[in-house]
Parts: sequence; structure tokens; C-alpha cells
Amino acid sequence: MMDTRQAFDTVQWIVEQGLRGAPETEILAGFCQRMVADGLPLLRVNVSQPTLHPTVGGHLFIWHRDNGTVEENWERSIKQTGQAAEKSPFYAMINEGLPELRIRLSETNEGTGFPLVDQLREQGATDYLIWRTSFGTGDQLGTREGLFSSWATDQPGGFRDEDLASIRQVLPTLSYAVKAASTYRIANSMVETYLGKDAGGRVLSGEILRGSGETIKAVLWYCDLQGFTRLSETTPRDQLIELLNDYFELMVGKIQSHGGDVLKFMGDGLLAIFRLDGDEAGVCREVLDAAEQAIAGVVELNESRWKAGLPVSSFYTALHLGDLNYGNIGSPDRLDFTVVGPAVNEVSRIESLCRSLDQELIISSAFADAADGSRDRLVSLGRYALRGVRRPQELFTLAVDG
Repeated sequence: MMDTRQAFDTVQWIVEQGLRGAPETEILAGFCQRMVADGLPLLRVNVSQPTLHPTVGGHLFIWHRDNGTVEENWERSIKQTGQAAEKSPFYAMINEGLPELRIRLSETNEGTGFPLVDQLREQGATDYLIWRTSFGTGDQLGTREGLFSSWATDQPGGFRDEDLASIRQVLPTLSYAVKAASTYRIANSMVETYLGKDAGGRVLSGEILRGSGETIKAVLWYCDLQGFTRLSETTPRDQLIELLNDYFELMVGKIQSHGGDVLKFMGDGLLAIFRLDGDEAGVCREVLDAAEQAIAGVVELNESRWKAGLPVSSFYTALHLGDLNYGNIGSPDRLDFTVVGPAVNEVSRIESLCRSLDQELIISSAFADAADGSRDRLVSLGRYALRGVRRPQELFTLAVDG
């Protein structure tokens, strides 16, 4: 068992890591190294907890003595992973409401019913223990059952009572430090999910004052689904949500992979920006690449959905370029980090022409002027008057090969 001085030093070290904002990987790696140096016979340590994420159920951090580093894994929810998750000892604890679970591997050669634990025995483990550290509900984020930690040793006879006492001494502090790190990570994930990466980062960095912001120059991408009103009237609710998710997943993927940032979803439409901080022609080229790939992707998606007997759609999209006011707008207790300005109104007016001009994509003259080196990819549609805009302007679309 660690003596009082060793325990104090370890607790002090954990607190220092938590205060400086160290990530979970560094905290766990350093902690395990200290415990082994103090004589604790650890083979493997796993710290995990449920998280708050739209597609991920939990976050795992696994330390193994053989390499001394921490492996970080995302884990899908039990509902999504099915029987594989049900064979986890963590699932058994959650399902049965157990505060701890111990499997003395040295006392029997029979299978444990948990593939992971049986694998650890093949690696020489003699004892396996899971503890659950509850957090309470005072500051709960999502359905968090607390922190789960598993401990394995290859010491003959398994963990001694004094080994377990050493872990118990420092586990609450370790859990608190991991909780602090994961809370920030969860908050960052949530604001990025709902506000976008750039806007979310700005909010977390302190740009939350009502009316604060800056003037930026950017490409605006505005699009919505074709015939959505008809679809919403004829498609069952679950199929309609699935349809929106399928098409938005495709569109957002193309936008983000080419440097864009989705600011908001508006029913069946979305607004995204591509900031122009230097190479305007290069950014415009990336935007056109994203648009071409999105159009091709919709064709493939429609083929797949049609074969599955599901309703299909497509996007009307407009691209524009201009100066934008980018910042916090709203009431004192309900703000939106978004863009406003004449260019935002203009891109919506341009997009509204897609149906009458029978075009999936319409590009403004401001964008075309900035797309130096890409003009050969554009073809003119002629000059058109935009509602609420004083002067008519020439509009473009992508040239069709062949």
C-alpha cells in the first residue's frame, strides 16, 4: 500500500493536471506511471464514461503497461452496438446496478462470459476489478452514470487488500480530474454540433457579448431541398426525418471537407460560409469543387434511396460572395452567433431563382469575379433582377462537361 506521503503526492499531482486543463490521456498515463513506480502491480487500466454526443455513447481511455501510453476510443451506444455491448462487463454493471464487479481470474480457468476479460487472462491477468464512481445529478450533462474504471493485474494471486486500498485512496481525485476534462470536451462538442466549429470555438473562447462580432468577407452557400412542402405532406414523419438527415449529411460533408462552416439549418435549408482570409481564388475553387461533388453525391444518393423504395429529392443551391457582419445577435438571454448583411439577403434571392431558371446551382457575379482561374468552369445564365436589389446582375452556373 502507498504510504501517506506517496498518496498525498499523487493526489497533488492529479489536482495540478486538472487545474492546468490536461487532457484525459495525459492524466491517466501519468497517474498509472506514478502508481506503478509506487509499487502497485498494474497490468491494464481503463477509464470510461457515457458522454453527450449525437452519435457516440461513451468515451474510453485505456492504459497498458506494455507500452505505457493511453489509447483513446469512442464507443457507440449500447442500443447501436447491440449484442457486442451486452457482452461487456461495464454493461453488466449498468444493467444490474452494481457499484463494483470483481473477477478473480487466478481461481478458475472457466470462461467469464466477457470476451475482453477472457482475453486479459490469456495475457497473464490474474485479477480484474471494476469500480463505479457516481457523480450525482447536480451538474449532470446528459445521461451520465458517472465514471467507470477497470483495473487488471498479473500479480500472482491477484490484487492484495493493500493494493485495492491504494487505488481507493486516489480514485475520487482521479475521477474528478477526468470529469473536469471531459466536461469541457463535451461542452466543446455540443457547441460545435449546434453552432458550427468556428462559431462554437468563438463562443467558448468568450465571444458571447450581445452585439459583439466583426466584419468578415466570405463566400455564402445557401441551399434547400426541392419539393419539400410536397414531401412533408406525403411522407411519414420518421421517413421525412431520415430523408433530411441523409441529404444534409451529404451536403454538410462536402461543405466541411472543403473548408466551409455550416452556420445554421432552417427547416429544409442550410446556410454555410467559406471565409476569405487570403487566397480568394483558391477558396472559390474549393467551393466549386464542393458544389460539383455535392451534385454528383445527390445523384448517387437518389439512386440508392430509389432502389430502397424511399422518396428522393435534390437541392437548389446559390453561391454568393460579400462582406458580412459575423457575431452575436438576439435578446439578452437568447443569442445566435450568425451572419447578417445585404449579401445574406442577396444569396437567398439568388437561390429563389433556381426553380424558375430550372437550375440546381446559381452563382452570383461577385463570386464569378473572385473565382480567378475557375471562370472556365462557369457558364452565364444572363442578367436578372433580384427582388429588393437595385441593379440586375449576371448570374452563372457550372458548365456541363461534354
